[in-house]
Amino acid sequence: MMENEMLTLKDVKVGQTVKVVKVRGEGAVRRRIMDMGITKNTVIFVRKVAPLGDPVELNLRGYELSLRKADAAMVEVAECEDNV
Repeated sequence: MMENEMLTLKDVKVGQTVKVVKVRGEGAVRRRIMDMGITKNTVIFVRKVAPLGDPVELNLRGYELSLRKADAAMVEVAECEDNV
């Protein structure tokens, strides 16, 4: 993957494992995402996507989380080479 095209959590395919690079957004929205455990260097496994594409079901920090696509679009991620 090229350095200048940033992948977001919204773009990740089911079954992929990624690592959080940055949480965009500001104020309450950014704080809420971070309060859910999505912070820099967190490893996230995309478990499934709802039939209509929203929300996305994730596994991170030992628990499951459903996240709306709009929120997932604010989380920049990088592909994990070593599936932790």
